[in-house]
Amino acid sequence: MRPQQSALLSLHSAVLLFGGTALFSKLISLSALDITVYRTAVAFVVLLLLLKIQRQPIKLIHKKDYLTALVLGVIVGLHWVTYFASMQMAGIAVGIIAFFTYPVITVFLEPLFTRSRVQLKDFISASAVLFGIYLLVPEANLGNQVTLGIITGVFSGALFALRNLLQKRFFSHYSGPHTMLYQTLVACLMLLAFVEVSIQQVSTENLWLILLAGAIFTAIPHALFASSLRYLSATTAGLISCLQPLYGTLLAYILLHETLTLTTLLGGLLVVSAACFETWSITRKKA
Repeated sequence: MRPQQSALLSLHSAVLLFGGTALFSKLISLSALDITVYRTAVAFVVLLLLLKIQRQPIKLIHKKDYLTALVLGVIVGLHWVTYFASMQMAGIAVGIIAFFTYPVITVFLEPLFTRSRVQLKDFISASAVLFGIYLLVPEANLGNQVTLGIITGVFSGALFALRNLLQKRFFSHYSGPHTMLYQTLVACLMLLAFVEVSIQQVSTENLWLILLAGAIFTAIPHALFASSLRYLSATTAGLISCLQPLYGTLLAYILLHETLTLTTLLGGLLVVSAACFETWSITRKKA
């Protein structure tokens, strides 16, 4: 198999696993915060072993990078808690769609970090996203779990967009697994004091699911994604990443029998189409 084909397979595998992460919000019978703490603990151990096996350095180059890692870890921790909480409240399909507003949010946050300007096409994309979210919202009432879940999902997307921009600006000189090692550690330690169910009280079934979520669905896809970028363009990687909502929704339908309404499909199509367009537009501009 040629390097490009192997990289493409790695990328699709990574995106499929990223999409599958959403399933654990329903499969693991713990709160979103508890899932995040235990998942990040497992991911940290696996990433540490991976870096040791590859004989990559563990320490950061500059002292100031530890402060950057701390900030990124806090943001990632909050992102993952809200990510899982969104799906527990609104369902996996709706939660993923709400989260996938992040490419459009990124476009509006990026001028704060670069000299780029928001263009007319970006406002059109944002309008499509807003209408897509409007179709998803059952009622304008925070007492409605689905509505609250959608808002939480969009907030999670905003945190993810902020993390990506900060990482690109201040932490891009490290590999994907290296950056995630510190972010998972900080996220775990930050949230550990708020755990509701101690590790001794977690059922055997949930423990196995946590191990699966942390190792197979967190550490491995980040490593696969990082390795695929050696042979694929940023445009290819960005557009294939837009398949994450599709993969997640299909897995939820097949494994959890989660059904979709026509309105949800239309709203999701608008949001994901806008996300794909912005991803393509950004990566084309950088090429």
